[in-house]
Amino acid sequence: MMLKQTRRGQAALEFLMTYGWAILVVLVAIGALAYFGVLSPDKFLPAKCTLQAGIACLDHTVDNGGALGVGRVTVVLQNSLGFDMSSVIIKAGDCGASSSFSLTNGEKSAPIVVTCAAALIGSKYNEQLNVSYTITDTGLSHNNVGQITTRIE
Repeated sequence: MMLKQTRRGQAALEFLMTYGWAILVVLVAIGALAYFGVLSPDKFLPAKCTLQAGIACLDHTVDNGGALGVGRVTVVLQNSLGFDMSSVIIKAGDCGASSSFSLTNGEKSAPIVVTCAAALIGSKYNEQLNVSYTITDTGLSHNNVGQITTRIE
């Protein structure tokens, strides 16, 4: 009777040890992948630039300025409002504002650069994008608020 209980106990202990070692190996492998940056969430950051309806953000880049020491946010917009816009100014996060320009209905802008006062720190950029404009026909000013999320190049 005693021998039968000992063998069952030994089988249970061997079962737990085998699975324990397997779980430990998996945890060490996941830890190594995380340490070397394979599982870094910054690598999977979706690049997006969204604005409210009427103005489309077609393309965007953000760079830290390199040797210049000033960050730059560059966007390309398209006017889909159905009327012409004038005095269009773009502001991105804590950076400065772009120079004023105009967009006719359906027109795509040239790349618009917003310069920051200092170099952008970090690997990702997630800030608010403000586009203020005046409708040419009515003279009324409007503000379009969106979001820009991307990696800093």
